[in-house]
Amino acid sequence: MEKWTSPDAFDLGMFLAVRAATVGGTHRVRKESRPVSVHNGPQKFVYDFTEGNKDLKDLLGGKGANLAEMTNLGLPVPPGFTITTEACKVFLDSGVEPDELRDEVSAHLAALEARMGKTLGQHDDPLLVSVRSGAKFSMPGMMDTVLNIGLSDASVVGLAAQAGDERFAWDSYRRLIQMFGKTVLGVGGDLFEEALEAAKRAKKVSVDTDLGAEDLKKLVKQFKRIVKTEAGRDFPQDPREQMDLAIHAVFQSWNTDRAKLYRRQERIPGDLGTAVNICSMVFGNLGPDSGTGVAFTRDPASGHQGVYGDYLQNAQGEDVVAGIRNTVPLAELATIDRTSYDRLMRIMETLETHYRDLCDIEFTIERGQLWMLQTRVGKRTAGAAFRIATQLVDQGLIDEAEALQRVNGAQLAQLMFPRFDDTTTTRLLGRGIAASPGAAVGKAVFDSYTAVKWSRSGEKVILIRRETNPDDLDGMIAAEGILTSRGGKTSHAAVVARGMGKTCVCGAEEIEVDTKRRRLTVGDTVVEEGDLVSVDGSTGKVYLGEVPVVPSPVVEYFEGRMHAGADDADELVAAVHRIMAYADRMRRLRVRANADNAEDALRARRFGAQGIGLCRTEHMFLGERRVLVEQLVLADTDAEREAALAELLPLQKADFIELFESMDGLPVTVRLLDPPLHEFLPDITELSVRVALAESRKDANENDLRLLQAVHRLHEQNPMLGLRGVRLGLVIPGLFAMQVRAIAEAAAHRKNAKGDPRPEIMIPLVGTVQELEIVREEADRVIAEVQAATGTDLKLTIGTMIELPRAALTAGQIAEAAQFFSFGTNDLTQTVWGFSRDDVEASFFTAYLEKGIFGVSPFETIDQDGVGSLVRSAVEAGRATRPDLKLGVCGEHGGDPESVHFFHEVGLDYVSCSPFRIPVARLEAGRAAAGPRGGDTR
Repeated sequence: MEKWTSPDAFDLGMFLAVRAATVGGTHRVRKESRPVSVHNGPQKFVYDFTEGNKDLKDLLGGKGANLAEMTNLGLPVPPGFTITTEACKVFLDSGVEPDELRDEVSAHLAALEARMGKTLGQHDDPLLVSVRSGAKFSMPGMMDTVLNIGLSDASVVGLAAQAGDERFAWDSYRRLIQMFGKTVLGVGGDLFEEALEAAKRAKKVSVDTDLGAEDLKKLVKQFKRIVKTEAGRDFPQDPREQMDLAIHAVFQSWNTDRAKLYRRQERIPGDLGTAVNICSMVFGNLGPDSGTGVAFTRDPASGHQGVYGDYLQNAQGEDVVAGIRNTVPLAELATIDRTSYDRLMRIMETLETHYRDLCDIEFTIERGQLWMLQTRVGKRTAGAAFRIATQLVDQGLIDEAEALQRVNGAQLAQLMFPRFDDTTTTRLLGRGIAASPGAAVGKAVFDSYTAVKWSRSGEKVILIRRETNPDDLDGMIAAEGILTSRGGKTSHAAVVARGMGKTCVCGAEEIEVDTKRRRLTVGDTVVEEGDLVSVDGSTGKVYLGEVPVVPSPVVEYFEGRMHAGADDADELVAAVHRIMAYADRMRRLRVRANADNAEDALRARRFGAQGIGLCRTEHMFLGERRVLVEQLVLADTDAEREAALAELLPLQKADFIELFESMDGLPVTVRLLDPPLHEFLPDITELSVRVALAESRKDANENDLRLLQAVHRLHEQNPMLGLRGVRLGLVIPGLFAMQVRAIAEAAAHRKNAKGDPRPEIMIPLVGTVQELEIVREEADRVIAEVQAATGTDLKLTIGTMIELPRAALTAGQIAEAAQFFSFGTNDLTQTVWGFSRDDVEASFFTAYLEKGIFGVSPFETIDQDGVGSLVRSAVEAGRATRPDLKLGVCGEHGGDPESVHFFHEVGLDYVSCSPFRIPVARLEAGRAAAGPRGGDTR
């Protein structure tokens, strides 16, 4: 890396010397001592870049903290200062900035002006600044930025003279009016775009760089008229007014609809606020020896090391991320400007080593001088995350515990999705840049409104745009995948898609997108809105029609059908294998499966399950066996009931023998019958119609008549809170005894075959210890009978599900009769919230999520404040009564990444989830044990 030996020398001397050489000015330099610690006096709302560091993201936002860190490292960062997130919070709470803020900004601006030897917007040689947002967590394009603050009708002339380039000055001025008008004054951005396009048509050019100074002067006048007409005021000529209004707009942009939508999507808290960064401008639009770019220290799509990024000559930064002009690969900078390229490579190596992670870097070259405008830990695809984590371990930059914090369960789940069959004969439409992997199929749509509308109607859609912008966020969320004809791996579409794990192909230049006619064309082929297209974010290929999919190599690995080798897929599998090994070594929580048959149990075992945490026996009574349940319900006498139970016993026993064999040596928790009865009886309306028709024909079936009477007798207004679980076992004599006998006899059979069965009997829906005591007394009697009859010593444990608030509140009492608890968090969530899951998710959950009442559905991630507090108190009370009480969870939350961390924290012994979520639960259990949660990839 090039040595910048003294931060002060850089901040003052180096910056000013370079600027003097490039724009012809001379400046007096006032040296200042560099603060060594953060201000500890009264609340401070503004920090110079020399005062912060990368650990102050809560206060300075990610951008401000990292600008300060790069300044500390002596890298070439233009001087500036940061307004803290605390100032934003005051504004958001009160609607006005803090009283002290203006004076603090004035003091820091004066210091910046003294360093630069020029004042903001002065007429002969103006100081210009950018005003940029910067929240703690990266929210690409969601909040506002304004460049070139300080330009006016007078200062643009001075800038042109100082730069010796009239076109550059007027291009900068039109950019300011355009950005300021849209982001600060609320003028529709399309009005400026239409005027710019008209100017290019009039000049018969295709790119804005072909517009000359006189063209841009005319465009500035037109832009100012647009502002006057649409905003009802003139574009402000006072540079301090420009800056103050821009700061205000950045604060306000925290709560724009698109920012709130992005935060909900990424689960970013809404009360963090954004910092504002005021940075002296450096210019990439000063001619062919200037430019701007975005670089990654590793490929964010694959994780491979190399030279990755985009560069655009004679441009400002917004041109790159907007994707409105196609960039060149970063490697071409070596030909364009070898000195800047070599310096950038050294700085990239320094930053990656310092941050110990993939870094995303924004830079500008001003007439051959490289400036660093931003760095952050870069967003990456799921595959890249796993590869990079293991690479950094091999390089000695991080240890295994830190590697676990660099990946997460959501990324692992993405890697388990199916991929396109690469032997497909489906017609290839074109190829772009593989910006975010995945296999997405859907109907072509050409605007966000249609994407959202069709998605809500159940259609799968692909959002197709020339380029996306922040206003497309809702459509990007709704779409299965995103396709753009412009932009690269650093465009808005690519960055946002990677952050969301959404399939994306960018820069498919051979595809012509016509949003007005709502179609795309490739040669003679026309794809209309509604036609099926397939987008492969791993290869960049775009197909007409639907491409068949094949299993992910990661799933094949977990299934035991693939091993690590040399090709790219095997390399990914090898990285996943290593990360999973780290997790398994570190985790305390065991992971079991929810499985009801031998096939699911075997799959779960291949995926790493350490037993079955929930076998739902009601699933064994579906299909042809349903009639036996009907006979049981219709039984009028003990003899009829016992006959039905006698028929069910061997069927249940056979089921359990298969299950115990597939999970030999591992625990199998069998939940006794827990159905709402309506699930096993005919629909009352259908049965009534059938009986009525039969009676009209005089051929009524006696069994149907009896069944209808029983259905009427047992009909419940709210069956989920009715005759089910332990209540059913107490009301129908012999039912639970039959199931316990089947479990015990199956265990004895397996044990006599030299197996190692480990069944656990779970009593569902217990609300009081008396219910459990009655059932357990009967179960103990049956088990003793089976032991005597088979000559085996069966070590069966008996416990209960904690799925009712009363059970959680009286867990200390229930533990007296239970050897284990398994938290049924599905029902516990329903009963704590008073929600019927089958109804509320479709009726009002969308509105609750949009209004921010929920950050996420409580059925998806456990509600730690409500449901979680009951779990925590039940754990404490249960173990106070019975210290060796085994504790687990078997609701859907058992496979949810966020919930797994909670279950680790409260001290459960295991989580149980569906077979395909077992790898995710294993990984998150390891991450929970590895230490404080870090490596946030939001």
